[in-house]
Amino acid sequence: MEKEKICTGKREDQFHAIHKVPAADGPYSRAKHAQLVEKDPEAAIIWFWKAINARDRVDSALKDMAVVMKQVDRTEEAIEAVKSFRTLCSKQAQDSLDNVLIDLYKKCGKVDEQIELLKRKLRLIYQGEAFNGKPTRTARSHGKKFQVSVKQETARLLGNLGWAYMKKSNYMAAEVVYKKAQMVDPDANKACNLGLCLIKQARYEEARLILQRVLQGKLPGSDDCKATKRAEELLMEAEPRRPNLEVWDPLSLSLDEDFVNGLEKLMKDWAPSRSKRLPIFEEIEGYRDQLAC
Repeated sequence: MEKEKICTGKREDQFHAIHKVPAADGPYSRAKHAQLVEKDPEAAIIWFWKAINARDRVDSALKDMAVVMKQVDRTEEAIEAVKSFRTLCSKQAQDSLDNVLIDLYKKCGKVDEQIELLKRKLRLIYQGEAFNGKPTRTARSHGKKFQVSVKQETARLLGNLGWAYMKKSNYMAAEVVYKKAQMVDPDANKACNLGLCLIKQARYEEARLILQRVLQGKLPGSDDCKATKRAEELLMEAEPRRPNLEVWDPLSLSLDEDFVNGLEKLMKDWAPSRSKRLPIFEEIEGYRDQLAC
């Protein structure tokens, strides 16, 4: 009988490990079972709600519920849930919830909200308040943990901000942001996006120079076949032709105040004093004149 109990316990442990389901029997565990084992998202959402109300692993319950809601096209509900209940979550969970909100805004086309949240996250980095003041944080992707530096996070946020401006056809703002991102942490994907910004402004020669760097393998990520293919396709678009009239629409010059004089304002205005700047912002201080060109 004792051996049978031990074997049963081992099988249960293996089950929970394989499916990544908590071993407890509370509402959060039941929600994860419905999500990952039963593949029933609607039932999972109900149990996640119960977990939040019962304060059972509320940090994870709110984030996981929002992700499941996004999968079943209940994005607007997910946004309201995160905004309404994030005060129940710990301080350590707020950054992850911001990232969830950014994905939700992107999913339902709320570009303005996405831009404001990205700028707020950049402001926190500039003020030294991100990562709880540490130079790195632990992130998770596809079940694997890895370390993210402030430098990498800054470049990622700038890249997302640039793409959001692209969605608004605000190519001048997108260009400034992508140039700043490349100065922080260059890679082939952001270079392609910058090339696209320049093409949209009919600045074909500048675009070609940037895209050729990708094809010449001079940027991190240049060996990725997707990046190479995209650079080749954009190079074909960069062939000189009649300018797209959309580029010269005066409305496209209506940048928001933070970017009207270029992203260098981030260096001056977002920190209460120079002493609180992180090293990464000190490193790129000297490039402000280049960005203004």
